[in-house]
Amino acid sequence: MSNKFTGTGNLGSDPNLTSPVGDEQRKVADMRIYFDRPVLDHDTEQFEDKGGFWLDVSAWDRLAEDVTRVLKKGMRVKVEGSLKHSTWTDEKTQENRSRWVLYADEITLAIGRIEEAVIRQSTTESNP
Repeated sequence: MSNKFTGTGNLGSDPNLTSPVGDEQRKVADMRIYFDRPVLDHDTEQFEDKGGFWLDVSAWDRLAEDVTRVLKKGMRVKVEGSLKHSTWTDEKTQENRSRWVLYADEITLAIGRIEEAVIRQSTTESNP
C-alpha cells in the first residue's frame, strides 16, 4: 500500500544536511515545514490561517544536496512525498512517543506568482 502527501507550507529553518550513521555515501537533508490551512473569511475577503501543523521532512541524496543549497528559512514550498510513521519508548521517561516524517520526492519553490522552480528526486535514487 502506498501513500502520497502533497502540501504547501513555509520552512521553519534552513535544511540540515547530514549523512546517516554508518552510510557516509548517502546524504539526508532534514527540515521542518509549517503547513497552513488558509480559509477565506467572506466578511473581510482575506485568507486566515485556521490551524495548520508542523511536519518533519527528509530529502535524500541529490535532492538533499539541492535543497540545502537552494532553500532557506521562511521560504514557501510545495512538497510531494510519502508519509512514514515511527514509534519508540523514551528511555528517560519510559513514555511512548511517535512521529510522522514526510520523505520528499519533489519540492517546488514558489519564486513569484507565475514562476516556480522544481527540485525533484532522481528516478534512479530512492528514499529509505
